[in-house]
Amino acid sequence: MAAIPRELKADGQGILGYRLLGAIASVAFLPGRSEGWSTDRVRQVDRVRPMRVVDTPGLADDVVGLVLEPADGTPTPSWSPGAHLDLTLPSGLRRQYSLCGTDPRSLMVAVRRLGAASTEIHERVREGDVLHTQGPRTAFPFCGEPRVLLVAGGIGITPIVTMARECATRGLDWHLVYAGRTRASMPFLDELVALAGSRLTLLVDEERERYPSVGEVLGWADADTAVYCCGPTPLLDLVRTARGPVRAPLHYERFAPPPVISGREFDVTLARAGLTLKVPADRSALDVVLDAVPDTPYSCRQGFCGTCRVQVCEGAVERRGRAGGPGRPGAREMLLCTDRAEGVGLTVDL
Repeated sequence: MAAIPRELKADGQGILGYRLLGAIASVAFLPGRSEGWSTDRVRQVDRVRPMRVVDTPGLADDVVGLVLEPADGTPTPSWSPGAHLDLTLPSGLRRQYSLCGTDPRSLMVAVRRLGAASTEIHERVREGDVLHTQGPRTAFPFCGEPRVLLVAGGIGITPIVTMARECATRGLDWHLVYAGRTRASMPFLDELVALAGSRLTLLVDEERERYPSVGEVLGWADADTAVYCCGPTPLLDLVRTARGPVRAPLHYERFAPPPVISGREFDVTLARAGLTLKVPADRSALDVVLDAVPDTPYSCRQGFCGTCRVQVCEGAVERRGRAGGPGRPGAREMLLCTDRAEGVGLTVDL
């Protein structure tokens, strides 16, 4: 057995742990075994899962559900409130949608008709179709604090409804504020009325003719109330601005890309297209690239899915996204939606 480095030894370490460490050392530190090793030799794991559409229920005006079951006979993956699923559509467009179903034998997402991908789902995806998926993954986890305020606007109810169910199941002290244009456009409304009862505050635009106030949205929350918010940018801005520094956390999920903060203008050169584009201080590289190359792949626009990751041929990257950065040592790549140039410019493989 190879000698274990002294700094790895611990006083009182159990014999099984000691032997395990020795076994690792016998491979990791054996001369010749690790020479020339690099991350390039790591085989990428295929995380794509085919899922068959088994139902497409109408959930509200312009909102359709996709109920999915594994097409390869594998078990349905488990998930927790706030999780989302990556869907690759027949056109190749890739988008993330929050999971919102209740049947453990299937996964369900709810899709409002808003853009190219959602229109494709409404008009082309049918029962029996097989879609490629990845996940579930959780970028908006529910932590189960004792006192919780849930705030949802429009289709932002999709992750929030799962948290409301979890609050009710756990017996937490909770309240839900649900805002929407019309009652007919608000998914899961009947379920939430029955589930929440007096814990539900409805803010329906057509019945009020004004935008929700700070008091109406946050009035139930004290300094010890955790707040979870998902919805359009004006609602998120209202909550984030008004919440202020308190003991309890504020959790939120965006549907739109966040504004660029402290950005600097730089040039991005697309090596294969032969174009050099100027990225203003207040725009992302992805926005500028899409103006010139509209079919550039992207999805979340917030730096966590990795769809817009490209190889960097020249230049240093200021990493801002969660799907790249320190977790990928030495990687010559950037996320177009969030990362920026550290200097005056970058050249990327596009």
